[in-house]
Amino acid sequence: MNNAELAMKKHYEWKGKIEMISRVPVDSAEALSIAYTPGVAEPCLEIQKDISKSFELTRRWNTVAVVTDGTSVLGLGDIGPEAGMPVMEGKCVLFKAFGDVDAIPLCIRSKNVDDIVNTVALLAGSFGGINLEDISAPRCFEIEERLKKLCDIPVFHDDQHGTAVIALAGVMNALKVVGKKLEDVRVVMSGAGAAGTAICKILLGAGMKQVIMCNRGGAVYRGREGLGPALAELAEITNPENRKGTLREVLAGADLFIGVSGPRILTSDDVRTMAKDPIILPCANPTPEIFPEEAKAGGAAVVCTGRSDYPNQLNNVLAFPGIFRGALDVRASEINMEMKVAAARALASLVPDDELSTENILPKAYDPKVRETVAKAVADAARATGVARI
Repeated sequence: MNNAELAMKKHYEWKGKIEMISRVPVDSAEALSIAYTPGVAEPCLEIQKDISKSFELTRRWNTVAVVTDGTSVLGLGDIGPEAGMPVMEGKCVLFKAFGDVDAIPLCIRSKNVDDIVNTVALLAGSFGGINLEDISAPRCFEIEERLKKLCDIPVFHDDQHGTAVIALAGVMNALKVVGKKLEDVRVVMSGAGAAGTAICKILLGAGMKQVIMCNRGGAVYRGREGLGPALAELAEITNPENRKGTLREVLAGADLFIGVSGPRILTSDDVRTMAKDPIILPCANPTPEIFPEEAKAGGAAVVCTGRSDYPNQLNNVLAFPGIFRGALDVRASEINMEMKVAAARALASLVPDDELSTENILPKAYDPKVRETVAKAVADAARATGVARI
């Protein structure tokens, strides 16, 4: 039985990967009267007087909604909300296993931005945070930004920001291995969608100066015709020398390549044109922009992919559980750039300098220190930036 067959068999057996379990006993009339009527009236009235008490008197404080419309599910594309449910349940399992966060899947039967925003905003009072998942670009940008304005709890699009945090952590440690500094290197990126945009912004937020974004039309630069609003914004904050040309042309001499685009767009020869000891992050899944053995044949010093069958996997599970754990612990109103950079630095710190190597850049997902270290860094950053409420 291959992996796909086994997965299908197990899903039929499981009939769902999550369930609701009561935290209180109702095994007597007295217990029932405390947990439900008439005793439950007292916390209701307390919350009526002060809505913030809902975080103290209900499980809201530890509950996240995992929201999708099913338009960009894994590598499957637009398969619909119900078909995306197994992935959303799996995400909820990861929240609990790696962050002790209770998560509930909300799969919305609409592709309309207004419908999605209104639905989530109206339900936000039941949750401590919102995790947007597998929503296609560019709609995901608008949905996130509008929800951030409407909600007083963190709204986090993991496909963007979780990926960005992991990428930054990997870059930080890879640069240590090759003896280069973040502010001195030039990075060329391929893929200007949700993940690419977020990675670009977190690199800039962490202090990188020279980032060139590329899409199918080549380098994104100021004055390039046909740029939509999102790319026009990127053009203003990237590519300081306003370089033009194809991906291959602008890649020459670069220190770092990050791909969140499509399979096999780079060759060993392309890597040979880069600066000494280049770092390659080909993150397209399941087939990366270039396979690690090809990148190393071209001279790559460090390679990180999204695959589990190669060293240095860039796995979002290292980031989002701890990020939400830290945000929930201090009842943060948002997850800002400082919190995301802090999470990346915390992850990078979990691999001591004397253990860093070309094939050991990131901690392992099952390392128990990941959750506590990331959560503390995020909570501290929330307090420092004034978004923590406790």
